Amino acid sequence: GPRRRQIHVANLDPAAEVFQYDPLFDVRELISVTEVMKELGLGPNGALVYSMEYLLENLDWLRDSLDDMDDDEYILLDCPGQLELYTHVPIMKSILDSLKMWGYEGHMVSVFCVDAAFLVDLPKFLSGSLVSLSAMVALELPHVNVLTKADLMPESDVESILSQSATQLWHQERDRLY
Repeated sequence: GPRRRQIHVANLDPAAEVFQYDPLFDVRELISVTEVMKELGLGPNGALVYSMEYLLENLDWLRDSLDDMDDDEYILLDCPGQLELYTHVPIMKSILDSLKMWGYEGHMVSVFCVDAAFLVDLPKFLSGSLVSLSAMVALELPHVNVLTKADLMPESDVESILSQSATQLWHQERDRLY
């Protein structure tokens, strides 16, 4: 029969506040945005970038945490959602490069979450799609897009967008604007 593998979720977001899961390990044990804001007087974005750079300089913490995993277990690394960490500043790419050097290369995939509410606003949908593409190119990993909160959207709205090609969506938006 099929093998059941244990799945874990770990937190790599130093700004996270509330979880719907019990993290296997939590970067806030190493550094948190709240502490950085208090100690260095940085704003939220600066504190997040500082925290992620600190993680990058202390990757032995991450490697030690991952070394506790068995070979047949899956782990989802819940990472910060701030796009600049993926597209403008090479922090996440550097972390992923380290994971590849540690032997995880053939076992990694990027999951990009996009709020389904973007579907009903075509410019936001196109923007979200382009940002997802940018992250995919920057991270250089197999990539899966996931629409979140689709259950909160009217099904007809979701179907309307997903049933059309990119060209059809483009023409629809152009006709709406002109």
